[in-house]
Amino acid sequence: MADIVTIRGDLELLARTEHVFSAVHEEFICAARDLDTWSRPGARQAAGAHLMNGDPRRIRKLFSPASLADRRSREHLGRLVDKGAQVRIAATALPHETIIIDRRFAILAGVNDPGGREYTLTTAPTLVGGVYALFEAAWETATGLHAFLRGEHPRLDAESRTVLRALGSGATDEAAARRLGMSLRTYRRRVAGLLDALDSASRFQAGVRVGEMGLSD
Repeated sequence: MADIVTIRGDLELLARTEHVFSAVHEEFICAARDLDTWSRPGARQAAGAHLMNGDPRRIRKLFSPASLADRRSREHLGRLVDKGAQVRIAATALPHETIIIDRRFAILAGVNDPGGREYTLTTAPTLVGGVYALFEAAWETATGLHAFLRGEHPRLDAESRTVLRALGSGATDEAAARRLGMSLRTYRRRVAGLLDALDSASRFQAGVRVGEMGLSD
């Protein structure tokens, strides 16, 4: 396959990429605004069959909140999670579907029109890497499916919110601790506790999640 290929229509896409979808994947990730990517029922079933041949634990899917509008979609995503896939819901709407397989292939879907949806496939390492990085940034700020459906977000007391504001100010730990009247050890312990509460792997990620959830007000 050339570095960049444009394909029109679901059926042609599946025909051109069957070997990619059917392979055992180290990682299959997808970002989409809803579950209606495939306009033709046959294409939808074929894509789903290829995907479920792999290990669900290697699947990550990111969707817009609109994907949860109907019960059937919620149940479908719930079944994916039960099988071991990771599903998160973004805070805002996502563009049309993007698929990345093993960090080697990227498929970007265009607008669906009467002539068929247009897809761009690329194996160019720079493009695939850039798309992957954008996915990771959106993934880190998203909420797990079940937590999103329950509306569960960490409840932070006034002192925790103050620490978060200091964390987001860009001040050094020493300066933030002095401003808050805490010892450096206490400040760092509070920051570590907040990272755990927000299920964040880094301080940057915690700041982003706080902004998305409106917890810093």
